Amino acid sequence: MKIRIKFAKRGVLKFVGHLDIMRYFQKLIRRSSIDISYSEGFNPHQKMSFAQPLGVGMLSEGEYVDIEVNTTYSSKEAIKRLNDANVPGIEILSYKLLDDNAGNAMASVAAADYEIIFRDGYKPEGFNFYEKFTEFFNNSPEVNVIKETKKSVSRLNIKPYIYNYSGTSDTLKIRLSTGSAVNIKPELVMDAFYRYMELPLPDFTFIYTRLEVYGNDSCNNLIPLMDFGKDIL
Repeated sequence: MKIRIKFAKRGVLKFVGHLDIMRYFQKLIRRSSIDISYSEGFNPHQKMSFAQPLGVGMLSEGEYVDIEVNTTYSSKEAIKRLNDANVPGIEILSYKLLDDNAGNAMASVAAADYEIIFRDGYKPEGFNFYEKFTEFFNNSPEVNVIKETKKSVSRLNIKPYIYNYSGTSDTLKIRLSTGSAVNIKPELVMDAFYRYMELPLPDFTFIYTRLEVYGNDSCNNLIPLMDFGKDIL
């Protein structure tokens, strides 16, 4: 059976990298007595697949990991067992059964929501975050950035990959293309935003929180990854 787990990553655990989170979940699954399946061969490992890795220093309320199990508890019991064995800063939010033909979390990612707020003391005086970003977005025919990968450096217009945004004078919420096709980080957007305003962007200006991760359903609509599964009663 395929299970999709949603979890939050809070507080000082934002400084823990993706590989360490993977290793932590392997231990958490064992401590929780979840009957996870293992691969065959000389070096068996837990059948586990994470969605889009979270950057170091970023908080999240919407991280996902898929596992395969031989037998399972109800969603309510599994969440309790996992959280009872958890450390402060990680909270299991949902535990859902996937269809056998469902794609894994990593392959399913298409977009993500982020919340961006100013760190104390970094907001310019009289600055309205939402109004200024709207001005930037409407007045920029293109939003060009330099995107670096392990293999290349390229120039990319990211405006088509900013799907929507909302906010207040202090907060911006933004939905960005995410995943293997086109992966846009909120830091890239803020860098372009500050360049438009001709303002320097000091390190640690913003606190970033990933709120949700989405995949495309059969009608090509974006839905939260947890909605591909169903609760186990």
